[in-house]
Amino acid sequence: MTRSQDDMQSGPGGPVPRPGVLDIAAYVPGDSESSAAKVFKLSSNETPLGASEKAIEAYRANAHELHLYPDGASSLLRQSIAAAHGLNPAQIVCGNGSDELLTLLAQTYLSPGDEAIYTEHGFLIYRIAILASGATPVVAPETDFTANVDAILEKVTDRTRIVFLANPNNPTGTYLPFSEVKRLQSGLPDHVLLVLDAAYAEYVRRNDYESGIELAGQANNVVMTRTFSKIYGLANLRIGWAYSSAAIIDALNRVRGPFNVTGPALAAGTAAVADRAHVQNAVDHNQKWLPWLETRLAELGLAVTPSVGNFLLIHFPQVAGKSAEEADRFLRANGVVMRRVGGYGIPGALRMTVGTQEANHATIDALTRFMNGGAQPS
Repeated sequence: MTRSQDDMQSGPGGPVPRPGVLDIAAYVPGDSESSAAKVFKLSSNETPLGASEKAIEAYRANAHELHLYPDGASSLLRQSIAAAHGLNPAQIVCGNGSDELLTLLAQTYLSPGDEAIYTEHGFLIYRIAILASGATPVVAPETDFTANVDAILEKVTDRTRIVFLANPNNPTGTYLPFSEVKRLQSGLPDHVLLVLDAAYAEYVRRNDYESGIELAGQANNVVMTRTFSKIYGLANLRIGWAYSSAAIIDALNRVRGPFNVTGPALAAGTAAVADRAHVQNAVDHNQKWLPWLETRLAELGLAVTPSVGNFLLIHFPQVAGKSAEEADRFLRANGVVMRRVGGYGIPGALRMTVGTQEANHATIDALTRFMNGGAQPS
């Protein structure tokens, strides 16, 4: 028998977490569990191209400095990011992945009694960060797995302090055009912070898309976050960055840890930003294989939510023998590991990362056998 939150608040037995903490469902990352001899991990949206060789060299070169504290201001990395995007480095803050920055934003701008909004199938970290700050999460419904500006604005109250918007969104792969993002920002009270999580921005090739840099540079209540974990292939090092007004960056610098990005990460990140060719190769690979996968999946009779990221949300029929749960078991037995998205409120789907040529073909081959009633491997 487990005790309720109220019992734990009032009863003996040691320190009790603040209200909201025990309501958090811990984030479960994509795994690679499979009994197959060869496994294709397509569950975490990692780039199939790996990290830039220049970033790897920079990482290795930092090994002799492991006894030294890193640059607490992330100066060279901020300067490199600023040069690449035409920004003021003073308005950039770096973090231990964009997850840390999202959490710091909640910690900085939310208090018990406040509310923060995210969309129906938005990134799970938003809810975790909101609850950990003692605030109340508010969910705005989506339309066709896409954020709806009107639905978000309808949820705004005098207690709202933050709106989190993943654009493109994970796990759906959908996005809002910049005109809609601007409409959202203009509809928010000035004291409400709009957080634009653009983790997959580098993959987007749509004329009506903008990552949020322009808006974050103009408005006093917008922050854009980015990551090195996806297209740069540095997920293992945990590097993220945010761009916003001087006042918001100043606040984040006051609450973040003094050495929140490691020296090897700073070195590798700086080199990765400069390797434009590696990033372009990743974009080209995604542009080739994303539509190829969409076409092959459609030919199998599987519905796919249109994606602008490096992943696809695949919907399975809710009939015996063809469900997402059964597909997941079959795929894992055949060495293909996708992401279960029941925690995002989409139990009938699996999210697939665009992989290598070999991984993509292996996935379609396995799904073809599954949809045709194929047997598990012996």
